Amino acid sequence: MKRNIKLTILSTVIMLAVQAFTVGPAQAELVSVDAKMIERLENMLNAQQQQIDTLQQEIKQLKQSTVEAKTQASEAKAVADEMKTASLITVEKAVTSGSDKVKLAISGQVNRAVNLVDDGADTEAYFVDNSASGSRFRLVGTAVLNDDLTLGTRMELGFSPNASSKVNQDDMETDDSFDQRYADISLSSKRFGTLFLGKGDTSSNNTAEVDLSGTDVVQYASISDIAGGMLFVQSSDDNLSTIKVSDAFKDFDGLSRKNRLRYDTPKFKGAYLSASWISDQRWDTSLWWGGKGYGFKVGTSAAIAYINTDKNGEDSDYQYDGSFSILHEDTGLNFTLSGGMQEVDRQSDPSNVWVKVGWRADLVSYGKTSFGIDYAWSDNLTTENDDGNSFGIAAVQQFNDYGAEVYAQFRNFSLNRDVEPNLEDLNVFTVGTRVKF
Repeated sequence: MKRNIKLTILSTVIMLAVQAFTVGPAQAELVSVDAKMIERLENMLNAQQQQIDTLQQEIKQLKQSTVEAKTQASEAKAVADEMKTASLITVEKAVTSGSDKVKLAISGQVNRAVNLVDDGADTEAYFVDNSASGSRFRLVGTAVLNDDLTLGTRMELGFSPNASSKVNQDDMETDDSFDQRYADISLSSKRFGTLFLGKGDTSSNNTAEVDLSGTDVVQYASISDIAGGMLFVQSSDDNLSTIKVSDAFKDFDGLSRKNRLRYDTPKFKGAYLSASWISDQRWDTSLWWGGKGYGFKVGTSAAIAYINTDKNGEDSDYQYDGSFSILHEDTGLNFTLSGGMQEVDRQSDPSNVWVKVGWRADLVSYGKTSFGIDYAWSDNLTTENDDGNSFGIAAVQQFNDYGAEVYAQFRNFSLNRDVEPNLEDLNVFTVGTRVKF
């Protein structure tokens, strides 16, 4: 552009010089004036050209800076990606099993609560681990052997600092509780069923506790778990008795987790049989069924267990229990029933019946909100002709994206006795949260 400007000025000067030789004296003066003007214009144009050159240099430097910034950003992103990849590799290595053919899964939960307990004489707060579903950590290994067989392992440790089933008025801060819940090996076949060996669920475990209400984290058939260690107070003198809540209320739920050999049949239309041979010459068997239809979801189970309370077989007892739960999926209304009894020599057989009605609703976007009202009646547990009665109300809010639940419950425990001393009712208000990982 600068070259074109100079050519234009040169052409103008030549033209004016020619005119100076061909015009008269009067016009020669005018030509002189025009030449001075052209000189000023040329100086002005040169100055403007310098400004244009300066702007072009600044634009060039700006473009270069932009390119350098983009390069630095790209390099920073590459470093971040490498760090992220390295982190993922580290985590993956941390949860990889010792064999490439075995898939390892890590999971668990923490369940903490506060119990405000009124025993008829005093009101105290207890900071507990909720024994209805205690804190735990598990490792599960799975290896697919072929299209039909799967080999599984499970190791699980329960840890319950200040377990709600153990704390009481005399011991508000109990020792930490460690429970070896599972050390189990399983072999599962789609055609032939599943075989278990080691410590884990017996066939009758959980048969009294089928529950579709959504409030079972704090309100289920084993109502004593939330405050099982608390002692009833004597009405006559406000002194503590020797009777715990767990002595007066029990759901007779099978034989829990034991060292056993267990077999489950394949499922047929949602039903299957289970039987286990347990340490100390015990055994149990159970029937399970679950299904959906006509807008309802149903779960039910029944069990019989040979307890063998005397190793010589002279005082061997049987225990029976079962439960049923039904949920109407459109309305969220649900109903749960549990019952159990145990044969005991030299007194009337102790028994328990528990019933709950509930409602599961979509009140907020975070997850289901569940409500429950229940009543339990236990008979002949502490001594013959003792009657235990309990009622409770509960609410549970789920937070699905975070694996969390927040819950609250009020429960009353009442024990009526034919012998002295009479006992005060015990009231428990609970708030807590369970977080699964």
